[in-house]
Amino acid sequence: MFTDFDAFGFVPAVDDQDVATLAPVPQPLLPTVFLPGLLCDAALWRPQIDALAPLVAPMVADLTLDDSIPAMARRVLAAAPPRFALVALSMGGYVALEILRQAPERVTSVALLDTSARADSAERAEQRRVGMASLERGRFVGITRQLLERLVGADKTDGPVAEALRAMALRVGGAAFLRQQHAILDRADLRHILPGVRVQVLVAVGDGDRITPPRDAEEIAALIPGAHLHVFENCGHLPALELPEQTTALLKWWLARDRAA
Repeated sequence: MFTDFDAFGFVPAVDDQDVATLAPVPQPLLPTVFLPGLLCDAALWRPQIDALAPLVAPMVADLTLDDSIPAMARRVLAAAPPRFALVALSMGGYVALEILRQAPERVTSVALLDTSARADSAERAEQRRVGMASLERGRFVGITRQLLERLVGADKTDGPVAEALRAMALRVGGAAFLRQQHAILDRADLRHILPGVRVQVLVAVGDGDRITPPRDAEEIAALIPGAHLHVFENCGHLPALELPEQTTALLKWWLARDRAA
């Protein structure tokens, strides 16, 4: 049934009995950019992207091509939709913060997993330089047992999680690894931008993270107004792989808030 004013562009009037027969209007998918960590590729986020398909229009950024965090951020911004949510882990978190510095108006919300807003400490920077020099003299072997024990919980150093990490590292390769290490080594301390962040921010971290420990996440959450902090129990540096279902549930809740905003 229609009103008497159809010719003037008014919308159709609907009887109560017609409401039940109307199909629900699907909500648009939320443009969402996923940022992997060091030596990781799109496979890091595969469980989450598959599960979030009804909610998001995903894009996984390639962070293997540049040797600085600002250049990585510029590449992401050039390829991303006009406005988007960000989901980032570790090195991806450094890039996410740089995106917030370069183009905050394009970001609708941010989820920062197991990352830091600080630059490398002098000790960590030296460790990184030694590792890079060793790689430049030798052969890239990917994820070593020693690194694996720092990345994930003790119960994940063998089995599917370890295998997925080793496979990603070999796909990324030694040359890209050196570029990423240069970028991480030279990154700026971005704590000063955090009080000015005006989008919704989720900060999450594994309680056993030895790379970017919980205190780094707590610092970010304390400096960003209204940030929400979540701690994954019995988890290391890579909850997206170690606890994929919990990570997916957390992101589903978070991104639903963004779409509803």
